[in-house]
Amino acid sequence: MLAYWNSGGQDLLMTKDRVRVHLTHRILWAAAAALLLFVSVYPVSAQQRSVGSVTGLPVPRFVTIQSDEVNVRTGPGIRYPVDWVYVRASLPVEVIGEFDNWRKIRDEEGTEGWVHRSMLSGRRSVIVTGEVRPMRRSPDRSAPVVAHMEPGVLASLDVCREAWCEIEVSGLTGWVEAGHVWGADPVSTRQ
Repeated sequence: MLAYWNSGGQDLLMTKDRVRVHLTHRILWAAAAALLLFVSVYPVSAQQRSVGSVTGLPVPRFVTIQSDEVNVRTGPGIRYPVDWVYVRASLPVEVIGEFDNWRKIRDEEGTEGWVHRSMLSGRRSVIVTGEVRPMRRSPDRSAPVVAHMEPGVLASLDVCREAWCEIEVSGLTGWVEAGHVWGADPVSTRQ
């Protein structure tokens, strides 16, 4: 059986998965946040893996947005202005820094900001990237296709093995090549 999903209907008053918040003093706040970040957080590239100074968990690591409305701030605290608002629960993001109860995250498009740890979940999901991608019955390019998924479709991540990830979309389970989704790092499991 072939199924076909799209990501339509999930975007509210936006073009992607976030809404831009316009602030008049954004430049001043951004400069202050940059100074604080330079002093308090050592940047880690995606190829390097270290341990978070607060949680002891790997950094970077993948987690998901917990609710349909999550403020992303320019710095780690409520005194910093809201720069983005994510409006799509279960969206995968990458934790790239930690400060107290705040996590610096990066999304699929490379946008970075700070969210409170309570707004993140250890549940794993991935987002389909590129073009329409096949979900297969087993982790093999010759396996039967279970579904075709459009870019932007969110899937629950079960496990990744080598170049394949087992995912679930709308009750249908199958395998997708790891390079066809974003958020598939088998190491990370918690926030």
